[in-house]
Amino acid sequence: MGIVCLLLSLYIFAIFGRVLLSWFPLNPNGAMATVAGFLYTVTDPVMGPVRRIIPTARFGSMAFDFSPIVVIFGVSILQRIICS
Repeated sequence: MGIVCLLLSLYIFAIFGRVLLSWFPLNPNGAMATVAGFLYTVTDPVMGPVRRIIPTARFGSMAFDFSPIVVIFGVSILQRIICS
């Protein structure tokens, strides 16, 4: 169970990294764009379906995506069940 718990923790960190990188403009040829591409590839299979179910909230010209919060909450629940 230890490796599964570690992978779930790393997945939560990957989601946080994706959220943080989404706040900044990235040079498409830079190293951070490679990191962001990896994080998107790893997190999209879970966040994509959640994003289709829960729409983005619009606040004037701003948009707020709730899918990272929902996925982190779900993975945290899974961690508590598996890793306890």
